[in-house]
Amino acid sequence: MGFAATYLQESARILAALPPERIEALAEALAALRDGGGRLFILGVGGSAGHASHAVNDFRKLCGFEAYAPTDNVSELTARINDEGWEGCFAAWLAGSRLCARDGLLVFSVGGGDAQRGVSANIVRAIDFAREVGARIFGIVGRDGGHTARCGDVVLVIPPLVPERVTPHTEGMTALLWHLLVSHPRLQRQPAAWEAATR
Repeated sequence: MGFAATYLQESARILAALPPERIEALAEALAALRDGGGRLFILGVGGSAGHASHAVNDFRKLCGFEAYAPTDNVSELTARINDEGWEGCFAAWLAGSRLCARDGLLVFSVGGGDAQRGVSANIVRAIDFAREVGARIFGIVGRDGGHTARCGDVVLVIPPLVPERVTPHTEGMTALLWHLLVSHPRLQRQPAAWEAATR
């Protein structure tokens, strides 16, 4: 069997293992956050930063969220990294955005952050700051032992069924899952352009 067939089979196994009830719970929690006037701050590093930027667009346009990603403003982000360090850049950005108890974080991360190992320390610090101010914490991650899964209110853990390819599978499934969320009837307020054009 070729690699393409193997990868697709792995993806199908992971999809089959995802918990639909947990996805529904995340959709409900996000809708409640929006309906309560809360803002959504989406955090990710590397490929997950790309997901965060795309997701901000869809949550704003399709779901009527006030949503932001710190990685969308490279000037401010790099100034904060330069002046305050990598570990504190997201927390400082959230403080500057006046994160409060009615707001929420949505974290996209393979590992979810690990302070002891020094992995994604900026996500760890951001989550800790969000907890201090009482903001809700959501996530889509590939590890149930990471900081996001341990501290979050509603976190989807993509089953790491293929350890040698946990990063590509987690990032691929993350895209699928946040697209599911912005298409969910509890969240979506207007159709995407192609769907609207065919009506």
